[in-house]
Amino acid sequence: MKGTDMSKDNNAAADTAVPAAAKRWNWGAFFMSWIWGLGNRTSIALLSLIPVVNIVMAFVLGARGSQWAWKNKNWENEAQFTRIQGLWSAFGWGLFAGYAVALVLLVIALVVTFNNVFM
Repeated sequence: MKGTDMSKDNNAAADTAVPAAAKRWNWGAFFMSWIWGLGNRTSIALLSLIPVVNIVMAFVLGARGSQWAWKNKNWENEAQFTRIQGLWSAFGWGLFAGYAVALVLLVIALVVTFNNVFM
């Protein structure tokens, strides 16, 4: 029992060491998974390279990525951490927007081509 109580105390101490900024959803980790993991020394993100597991890992990284990044990399302060993760997030959203635009353009091109060929 005492071992269990001590491990709970250690987990509580570890959780308090993580700032509030590192307990939020991480869009950079969600969108960029393994690339984000390499940049933030979070090797568990490499599981995103496994088909099907990558879908689950995107959500796991989004939810827990900030905490892992805070613990795995040496940050000067919370402001630096927030700034860098904000850049990852912006880049991830930029890639998502780029893919969305490319998909819309592809659909338009397919519709126009289909109409010209078959109509």
